[in-house]
Amino acid sequence: MTTLVEQTIGQMLAEQAKLRSNEEAVVYPDRDLRLTYAQFYEAVRNVAKGLMGLGLEIEENMAVWATNVPEWIQLQYASGLMGATLVTVNTNYRETELEYLLQQSESTTLVLIEGYRDNSYVETLKSLCPELEKSEPGNLQCERLPNLKRVILLGKRREPGMLSWDDLLEAAQTVTDEELDARHAELTPHDVVNIQYTSGTTGFPKGVMLTHYNLINNARSIANNMNLTHQDRLCIPVPFFHTFGCVIGSLTIVSQGGTMVPIQEFDAEEVLRAVEKERCTAVHGVPTMFISILNNPKFEEYDVSSLRTGVMAGSNCPVEVMKSVIDKMGMTDITICYGQTESSPVITQTRYDDDFVSKVETVGRTMPNVEVRIVIPGTNEDANIGEQGELWTRGYHVMKGYYNAPEETKETITEDGWLKTGDLATMDEMGFVRITGRLKEVIIRGGENIYPREIEEFLYTHPKIFDIQVTGVPDERYGEEVGAWIILKEGEHATAEEIKVFCKDKISRHKIPRYIIFTAEYPMTASGKIQKFKLREQFIRELGTGE
Repeated sequence: MTTLVEQTIGQMLAEQAKLRSNEEAVVYPDRDLRLTYAQFYEAVRNVAKGLMGLGLEIEENMAVWATNVPEWIQLQYASGLMGATLVTVNTNYRETELEYLLQQSESTTLVLIEGYRDNSYVETLKSLCPELEKSEPGNLQCERLPNLKRVILLGKRREPGMLSWDDLLEAAQTVTDEELDARHAELTPHDVVNIQYTSGTTGFPKGVMLTHYNLINNARSIANNMNLTHQDRLCIPVPFFHTFGCVIGSLTIVSQGGTMVPIQEFDAEEVLRAVEKERCTAVHGVPTMFISILNNPKFEEYDVSSLRTGVMAGSNCPVEVMKSVIDKMGMTDITICYGQTESSPVITQTRYDDDFVSKVETVGRTMPNVEVRIVIPGTNEDANIGEQGELWTRGYHVMKGYYNAPEETKETITEDGWLKTGDLATMDEMGFVRITGRLKEVIIRGGENIYPREIEEFLYTHPKIFDIQVTGVPDERYGEEVGAWIILKEGEHATAEEIKVFCKDKISRHKIPRYIIFTAEYPMTASGKIQKFKLREQFIRELGTGE
């Protein structure tokens, strides 16, 4: 069993810098940026001093709105050194969402890039804070965001009222190494170091408070289950603003002294290029990312023979996709992780040496030092072996709570420390867990419970189907009917009737999708999670069914 450690993120990085000073900590192959652990630690210390020089105090909230740029990970580790709390901002956020997050988190500082895709972050912020135009950089007075004092813009562009990255590095000159070390000595492993806003797949985002202790110990266990060592090189195409990127990605590989190979914005060929060039041994991704990589027209042109392991997580992992990742990408030691932001994030994981069936059909066993119960919904009673119930978990990994939301925290964590996940699951006699759906996603048709995952797994066997999502659609007679969103493989054509005929006599009649929509893509969060509530809304609009 992995031993729990009492350590801050700053201490963890310092330890690796001492052990692996001349080994590569981070590589950005597309910009030829390479830093050894000694160089990375020095850069992080400089950023930490810069934040102190700008006036950030312990427990002050600093929001970061950026893709996987090099400054992101420097800020992640710098905040762990000097005591500010890193608040991660979804890269897809627009004005209303940004305003909500900055207000709710009481962030005093916002670090941002110029923009992402068609979204100008600078213009969005100007719309929220027109006062920027006439503000002294570092001393913002914004009516709609009264807590926000500092805005730091990454890149070469200068904007009125905003500090630059160079300004931050200049401020570092006003703080000594001794002052930084003294500041770090005030921190404890049980301090909140990160606030992650839930991705909003089921409702309004809540700020999950995570400590050094939560994150480091979860990262160490993930690494052990993957058999990661300091010799591994991990390609990280998942976003840093999500726990998948900054914990399962960054913290996990750094906990072993290995090399981070981040991808700034996910692109299937960019991942293939990075894996070949850097001889990456591991790559992380949500199922849709792996599907894109495997189906890239140039997939066969790249040498991915260095790959051994990685993590697939974030949403249901289709059996056929998992088989292809192992067979075609050579990732024999790939693991499946299951969890949520509130659990730092991993609750269960397959081990690198688990048998093939366990890897493709389950989400593994409970993490070391973690407890899991399968509870009969609406009760406090444990379900029987193999019986479906809600998954509850307890241990070091459970969040400190939701930021400024005590009632929501109370609803989610029981008095004796059990985190209620809202996920439906079964556990077998060997301890392997299968996730069967969300409590809120169960389709109840005429009193019959239908679980979308079961129908999705069946329809993945259709030779023309590339991807499939199933959700409930309001129905006057039965309460709900089954709806399916289908992406067909390139060049294929199918009709709704053809899909229904395929289902006939293979699954129960009430499980056959009543409504079928063919589409080219799904509504997604920036972290790759499919937003099923939006699929439901789309069905209601297109089919004219009412709530």
